[in-house]
Amino acid sequence: QVQLVESGGGLVQAGGSLRLSCAASGRTFSHIAMGWFRQVPGKEREFVAAISATGSSTYYADSVKGRFTISRDNAKNTLYLQMNSLKSEDTAAYYCAGGDGGWYRVQPYEYNYWGQGTQVTVSS
Repeated sequence: QVQLVESGGGLVQAGGSLRLSCAASGRTFSHIAMGWFRQVPGKEREFVAAISATGSSTYYADSVKGRFTISRDNAKNTLYLQMNSLKSEDTAAYYCAGGDGGWYRVQPYEYNYWGQGTQVTVSS
C-alpha cells in the first residue's frame, strides 16, 4: 500500500502561481509512476500531468502544457506540481495518484493509489 498526502492548495489570483506537493509513504516511491488529476463538482476526474517512476518522462494535458510542470524527488518521496499563469478554469480539487510500475499513465483506472485532494481556487 501507498499513502499519499497532498498539500499546497489555496486561493490565488489569475496569473499567479502555486506549487502542490504530494508526500508518499508505505512503498518504494521510486518504483511508482505518479500523476496529478483534478475534479470539479459534477464532472469527471480530469488528467493533468504524469511522470514516470524515475522522473525521466513526463506527459501533460493540452490544457496545462507550458504552464504546469510535474516533477518528483525520489530521495524525499515527494511529487510536485508547479502551476504558473493560473486561470479561473484551473479551479478544482487536485489529486495525486500512484500506479505500480515504472511508466507514466493518463487514465484514472490505471492508478492504484490516491490522495485525499487539495483545493485550488483561482479568482479572476
